[in-house]
Amino acid sequence: MWKLSLSELRLTDEDRAAVLEALDSNWLTMGPRTDAFEKAFAAALDAEAPPFAFAVSNCTVGLHMAFVALDIGPGDEVIVPSLTFIASANAALYTGATVVLGDVTSQDDLTLSIADVAAKITPRTRAVVPVHYAGQPCDMQALRDLCQARGVAIVEDVAHAPLADAAVDGQLQALGSIGELGCFSFFSNKNLATGEGGMVVTRDPRLADRLRLLRSHGMTTLTLDRHRGHASSYDVVELGFNYRIDELRAALGLSQLQRLPEVNRRRAEVWHAYRERLRVIDGLRLPFADRPSVGRTAHHILPVLLPEGCERALVQEAMKAAGVQTSIHYPPVHRFSFHGHSDRVIKDHLPITDAIADRLLTLPLSQHLSDADLDLVVSSLQAAVGHACSAAGGVR
Repeated sequence: MWKLSLSELRLTDEDRAAVLEALDSNWLTMGPRTDAFEKAFAAALDAEAPPFAFAVSNCTVGLHMAFVALDIGPGDEVIVPSLTFIASANAALYTGATVVLGDVTSQDDLTLSIADVAAKITPRTRAVVPVHYAGQPCDMQALRDLCQARGVAIVEDVAHAPLADAAVDGQLQALGSIGELGCFSFFSNKNLATGEGGMVVTRDPRLADRLRLLRSHGMTTLTLDRHRGHASSYDVVELGFNYRIDELRAALGLSQLQRLPEVNRRRAEVWHAYRERLRVIDGLRLPFADRPSVGRTAHHILPVLLPEGCERALVQEAMKAAGVQTSIHYPPVHRFSFHGHSDRVIKDHLPITDAIADRLLTLPLSQHLSDADLDLVVSSLQAAVGHACSAAGGVR
């Protein structure tokens, strides 16, 4: 159906061999490949001082586990951007906490506004969730300074930004390793994709001990420990969950991790090539276009803002007719029926998010796109925008 899909997953012979080796091992639940994946991922974040890393079944449960490890519950508040995938907010709601939705910084910077966070922190605020939207880092220096002064934890949502950096205290640090906890996604469209899967990282040994227990039913030993004869029984010391990953996905993740730096480098090249081509479309804005790159980048998705007054549905229909898939990242959380009516979701003062929400459009982005692919996307978009804006009476 599509000439160009929004994202493209191409598994390699090495990926297939890694999964087949896991199958042939006859050990499919969390085991040695999971341990190797965790250690390699932690080292990829910080080779000199690797954080603790825990592979989980997906990023949503990773976020939930992070909030539980912080003892967040009813009566507490968690600040989450409204412009994010719904899991960022839902994971906090699972604990019984109240979600306070934050605005984005500007139409050129779609990460969480630190000024809005400062305005919305209360004595009940226990955590802030910076989402590194599109692979772009939040202002982690400003957020960390604010949260440390107020005694508030940071739980980074790094679903879009594996192996990307931010500058903190004059040094580059891997996203996910700056706050108290960081949560990664390995969903099928991610830069590192295992179908489902995720990782939770922390530098705090106390939180690491909690995560280790919470991931596997609060049990003091694992099935693999007992299989190897390292333990004969176990105790359950708290109410944990079954948030484990399996060996097949761990093997696939470990295989893909080896080429993730090159994947990210190539995606950055594609993003910059897009940036030059998109300048020809009058009234179109490319968020983060003028933001200088610092350290490693991820460039997970490519959102643009359509010209004001340009009907998005018409643009998407025209792009579909041209064989180019588009999407929306994301419908704001406060516009969903459940969250819009929930008294545990505070949705006050989100002017920038509301101003840009109906203009957001996500274009195809992957490391596999050629110059000809980019030309097709941009020419199709230019024609679609021209048609939609004419139908609406011109660009405003």
